[in-house]
Amino acid sequence: MLHRFAPLLCLIAAPALAQMTAPAPVPPPAPAPAVAPAPKPATIKVALETSVGTITVEVETERAPITAANFLRYVDQKRLDGTSFYRADPIGANYGLIQGGTRNDPKRTLKPIAHEPTTKTGLSNTDGAISMARGAPGTASGDFFIIIGDMSALDAKPDQPGDNQGFAAFGRIVDGMDIVRKILASPTSPTEGEGVMKGQMLQPKIPILHAHRIS
Repeated sequence: MLHRFAPLLCLIAAPALAQMTAPAPVPPPAPAPAVAPAPKPATIKVALETSVGTITVEVETERAPITAANFLRYVDQKRLDGTSFYRADPIGANYGLIQGGTRNDPKRTLKPIAHEPTTKTGLSNTDGAISMARGAPGTASGDFFIIIGDMSALDAKPDQPGDNQGFAAFGRIVDGMDIVRKILASPTSPTEGEGVMKGQMLQPKIPILHAHRIS
C-alpha cells in the first residue's frame, strides 16, 4: 500500500530537503602559542692556560653560586697562576679524573666554603664536569678536579649511608677536553701520594701558567 502514498511522501520530503543547508565548515584549531625556551642559566667562561694547552671552563654562577664564586675568587686574585695539575687517575680507557689547584699552600688557599651538593644545583659529575676536591663536606677550598667519562656515582646520594653528600660540580669543560685527556695519560710516580692517591701523582706536574676570565 505504501506505493500509493509515494508521490505524497516525496512532496512532503522535498520541502524539508530544500530547507536543509550544509553545515558551516569548522575552522581548524588555532595553533598553540610558541613556548619560548627556558633561558640558559648564567655562566662565566674561564681559561686555564697550562704548559700543554688551554682548557676552557664554563662556570655555573647561577646554579652553583657558592662554589662558582669561590673558584672565580681564585681566578681573579691570580691564586691559580703558578699552581699545577698534580694528579691523574686513569680508571679505565678514556675514563678517570685529573686534579689541580693550590694543594693547601697557605699563601694561596682561601677559607673553605659551604658544601653545595648536586641535589641542590642539579649538576652532575659526568664527562667534562669540574668539581671541588674535599675531605669532609665543607672543607673544599682551592683544589678541583675534571672528570673524563660518566662518574655520576660521585653525585650526592642522600639515600645512602655515611658521607653521602658527593662532590660539588660547578661547571664543565667547553673546549680543551683533548688537553684534559692528554694530562690524564701523562706519566705518574709509582711511589708518590698517600692512601688511594698513591701512584696517581703526576711526574712531572703540569703547570697552570695563567687562569683568567674570557669576555
